[in-house]
Amino acid sequence: MERTSRPERLAADSAGIARAAELLRANGLVAIPTETVYGLAARADRDESVAAIYRAKGRPSFNPLIVHVADLACARRIARFDDRAEALAAAFWPGALTMVLPLAEGAEIAPAVTAGLPTVALRCPAHPVMRDIIAQAGLALAAPSANRSGGVSPTTAEHVVASLGERVDAVVDGGACEAGVESTIVALRGDGRWQVLRPGPIAESRIRAVLGTDADAVTSREIEAPGQLASHYAPGKPVRLGACEAAADEFHIGFGAVAGHASLSPAGDLAEAASRLYALLHEGAAADFPRIAVAPVPEGGIGAAINDRLRRAAA
Repeated sequence: MERTSRPERLAADSAGIARAAELLRANGLVAIPTETVYGLAARADRDESVAAIYRAKGRPSFNPLIVHVADLACARRIARFDDRAEALAAAFWPGALTMVLPLAEGAEIAPAVTAGLPTVALRCPAHPVMRDIIAQAGLALAAPSANRSGGVSPTTAEHVVASLGERVDAVVDGGACEAGVESTIVALRGDGRWQVLRPGPIAESRIRAVLGTDADAVTSREIEAPGQLASHYAPGKPVRLGACEAAADEFHIGFGAVAGHASLSPAGDLAEAASRLYALLHEGAAADFPRIAVAPVPEGGIGAAINDRLRRAAA
């Protein structure tokens, strides 16, 4: 693989997409925008490529990776789909839903992707740049968030470079990510039950409307999917939640009527808050304050995903 100064900054055009696909086929690491956050992508079928993701992120090897696929046909070659999985794919793919499903026999997936589990996390993304790169590479791509493990997820190319620097071969600059929080992850159990392992842009109520069954109320003790570590998305400073007012040494992230130094959404719009969450955590991390305080955010809808990330950032 031809090397230039790292990371290469690639435009989200035909030339940049072709170069990204070339690097990925040659076992490279490429940060790519998705509709959720930027992903650190590598081909999912080779141990050395997957190991490069773990090294770049400093990621625990027991934490599985999400595999991104071009379409349902590719997904069926990797995992076993039942009627529930087919229904969820029809409702939410391409989009911000990841399904944890039984690994198909003979699936061309490196063992490190699943962290030794008999299941695999799959998503068919909606972002046109990510979709074009998957198609041109002709590969399923393992792609966790493109940042150091446990840190704040990246929603711009600049966030990726600041976090990973020369650990990544290239960054495709597709601008700011729309959703701003990682995909919803749902595990489909063999006994007919299901469980949301990580809240995200697709609310649990929408999943329940498709499946027509109750979620498994038992919290999994295993790490089955990304984002389940108790401490995650951390900005490197203490974070205090539910703060309507800030102390003098706190960078205050506001919401709605609470203005703060910067606001997730002055209008109290949860979708806007989700899209700005990581950008403001990055801003708070860089600010000349030793601590961060965050205004209360309602739990409804995507607010559940926002508060999940905030609780882990504060853990």
